[in-house]
Amino acid sequence: MLHPVVLSGGSGTRLWPLSRKNLPKQFLALVGERSLYQETVLRAAALPDAQPPITVCSDDHRFMVGEQLQAIGVRGGGILLEPAARNTAPAIALAALHAMERDASATLLVMPADHLIEDEAAFREAVAKAASLAADGWLVAFGIEPDYPETGYGYVRRGEALGTSGFRIDRFVEKPDLATAEGYLAEGGYAWNSGMFLFPAARYVEELGRHAPAILDAVRRAYAAATIDLDFTRIDEPAFTASPSDSIDYAVMEKTGRAAVVPVSCGWSDIGSWSSLWSVAERDADGNHHEGDVISVDTTGSLVRASARRLVATIGVEDLVIIDTADATLVARKDRVQDVKAVVDALSAAGRTEHLSHRKVYRPWGSYDSIGVGPRFQVKRIVVKPGAALSLQKHAHRAEHWVVVSGVAEVTCDDRVFDLHENQSTYIPLGAVHRLRNRGSEPVELIEVQSGSYLGEDDIVRLEDAYGRS
Repeated sequence: MLHPVVLSGGSGTRLWPLSRKNLPKQFLALVGERSLYQETVLRAAALPDAQPPITVCSDDHRFMVGEQLQAIGVRGGGILLEPAARNTAPAIALAALHAMERDASATLLVMPADHLIEDEAAFREAVAKAASLAADGWLVAFGIEPDYPETGYGYVRRGEALGTSGFRIDRFVEKPDLATAEGYLAEGGYAWNSGMFLFPAARYVEELGRHAPAILDAVRRAYAAATIDLDFTRIDEPAFTASPSDSIDYAVMEKTGRAAVVPVSCGWSDIGSWSSLWSVAERDADGNHHEGDVISVDTTGSLVRASARRLVATIGVEDLVIIDTADATLVARKDRVQDVKAVVDALSAAGRTEHLSHRKVYRPWGSYDSIGVGPRFQVKRIVVKPGAALSLQKHAHRAEHWVVVSGVAEVTCDDRVFDLHENQSTYIPLGAVHRLRNRGSEPVELIEVQSGSYLGEDDIVRLEDAYGRS
């Protein structure tokens, strides 16, 4: 049977400021109403004989994965939590071992979570061709038919034909310069390396053991020592971090004698930059794509995305990317958006946090929005979902005042447990053991005013937590 594997890594840098480390692009609705991750899962679920998808992600993103699966009504085949980033070869090995526990003859369809595919019929046809090759023991890469000389992708060169389904891979090619990419396009026989693969799980494990035994050994030990936490499988950290970090291309595909490619033209994009998002988005007669409250005068060829909080207006500009969020705004020439990582690096070097999280932060119990910050105080708008609760906790450096705006909050403060209704408030002294719970059927909204010498999120000592956080 076909076991889709969704690789949901990523550092959230290329589409900053909308994408952040704690909310990377796969969880954003960039094209349409659903996130790229949700679209990837639904695309896989529509394939014949497809089993529930296996997701490999970081611990930080586990609740987003669970909630986004629940929102589209798809049952997961396992959420494997990588304790550290070790590239794609170890991540796929984890998924292979997981699938083989349930199906010894499992076939894996490996897909990054953040890619766009517009022609799903062509994709399904390519998967069927790849499956026929995988049945004969081939490890199949999906090669995207190039329509322009892209320098940001690796390429695959076709070798001899394998019937009518695909081709033996002659060689993998690193990202070329423009002249080389133009030569590939003129010569033909080259395809972009999409990062999507299909192969028998057992065959991948066999080839990984042959060509990268240290990776397989570390992953085997890490998976054997894994623990179950709610709906998640926590991979053993010491064993997994001992694995070399390597991609499937370098570790297996470039070394095996059974690498094949199925060419496909399916409206594919990895949405690797703001300019690539502009290229696949709907545009007006002036070549502009607008989202949110935008007014453009004498503006051409631009992508303008306004936050829900304010108007963005442009006059007499062309080929710009303008991305406005609650706490950061990016203005860049469309041909320079690949350099956005330099901004992220500068933020990190300065000890700032705008590259890590948005002002509004999602938690498994709901969300909080930092609406005001000053010396020794911070104001947050907190929303707690029905039936959810924050951890039982205390703080060493701050006290808190809570004012309920809507709903009924159950408050624990040391040895007292009581309800707060709309327009009621309470005080949580520094060091008090406290918790906020919503036992109702509607969200609870409150305003929290923190005051103290240190207001960082790491000033939390959790005594009990329903979500497995330390």
